Amino acid sequence: MSSFPKASRADALRNIVLPSPAPGQMVTPHRLAWLKSGLMWRTFFMIAFLITVSMVTWVASFKIVERGPRAQQVAAQIISIVTITRAALTHSAPDLRSELLFDLASNEGIRIYPLEDTDQIEPPPDNALMPDLEREVRARLGNQTRFSSKVNDIGGFWISFKIDSDEYWLMLDSERVERSSGVQWLQWGSVAMVLSLLGAMFISTLINQPLSRLTAATRAVAKGLQPEPLPETGPTEIEEANRSFNQMVSDLQRIESDRAIILAGISHDLRTPLARMLLEVEMANLSDDARTGMQSDLAQMDGIIGQFLHYAKPTDTSSFERINLSELIDSVVQTATRHDDIRIQTIITPNVHVSGNETELTRVFNNLIENSRRYGKKEGDEFVEVDISCQVRQDKVILNIADHGAGVPDSEIDRLLRPFTRLDVARGQANGSGLGLAIVSRIVKQHGGKLRVSNREGGGLATQIELQLK
Repeated sequence: MSSFPKASRADALRNIVLPSPAPGQMVTPHRLAWLKSGLMWRTFFMIAFLITVSMVTWVASFKIVERGPRAQQVAAQIISIVTITRAALTHSAPDLRSELLFDLASNEGIRIYPLEDTDQIEPPPDNALMPDLEREVRARLGNQTRFSSKVNDIGGFWISFKIDSDEYWLMLDSERVERSSGVQWLQWGSVAMVLSLLGAMFISTLINQPLSRLTAATRAVAKGLQPEPLPETGPTEIEEANRSFNQMVSDLQRIESDRAIILAGISHDLRTPLARMLLEVEMANLSDDARTGMQSDLAQMDGIIGQFLHYAKPTDTSSFERINLSELIDSVVQTATRHDDIRIQTIITPNVHVSGNETELTRVFNNLIENSRRYGKKEGDEFVEVDISCQVRQDKVILNIADHGAGVPDSEIDRLLRPFTRLDVARGQANGSGLGLAIVSRIVKQHGGKLRVSNREGGGLATQIELQLK
């Protein structure tokens, strides 16, 4: 083997202009803030979390499994480059070595530098591949082989080799050893993650769409509307749920129809005998007190039957129309103040309009005022004082009806809205069926409103109704 003088090789290397390695690209991750909640978003986040965990696990497993074969492949490539380069430099003509070095640097990205004792060396990159790579290379090139990531502030993959007794550095671009950088992994991972999240969003929407339709249909039924039949297609669970819901709606319609027939029969079968009894009482030879008492009892029975019918009667939302609520309340108040035992103070905003059934809303106000007239008298007073207000707040109408009576125990307020509930002990004995407030609650709910009952400050019962402006 011919000698390759170190001085001439160093001079040749110094005259070669080597390209600088390109700087790496920085990628700034963006954080997404999710503020919504609900079943769809919970499903989406769960699927996204599982996808993320699966991707991280796959990447980690791939790197572990791929580490050994990859280290052997890269080591074989480095050994071949060092062996071929050393043979080329050893057997080339001295006057052609500069040209050979330039060709290696320009075309193959291989740079040769003399190894000096004064070289500033930084250790090789600290990654999982490097220990296996060093072991494979040293097994073929010798244990004296050294590795570095930077020599004299020049970055790259550096490996030492000998020609005779002289030592040299062979430098390769880091990309030839590191097949895929962290930036590349991040880019490919980001693309995969975006596609996976889009798929997760599609799946979440697909899963929750039938539930959204079912929820909308249920709300329509609660408002007394007739929803469109739900499609009885799709997965078995969704198909069964939609079929059951459609069957339930059909059963409810049949029940409403049967109830209307039953109510008509009750009205005829009960009120006809009551009318005959009233006629018989008028024609019977009774004292005035007995006749008056029987007439009062029959009138009370007729009133109770009427309350039963009002409570059970469904409200047809298709009959709703635009109503001037202010004028309606004024009319009800004028009718109520014809009784000598009641005084009503009103604060009513004019020209307040809502959507509803005028007859049903009139029944609401009559029931509330009658409830105050029966139960809201202070002990020792000759008449009942009732305060009524109607005010507009944003897109809502707030109605307040309050008396100055004894009120009810706070623990019993919720029971007031139940059918057939009477708190005569707390509010004073009076005739009734216990359906007045239950009818009010039912009608307000059918009009899409809210009803609140509470004790008034200073004594008495306060009822608040909230309706939507029209």
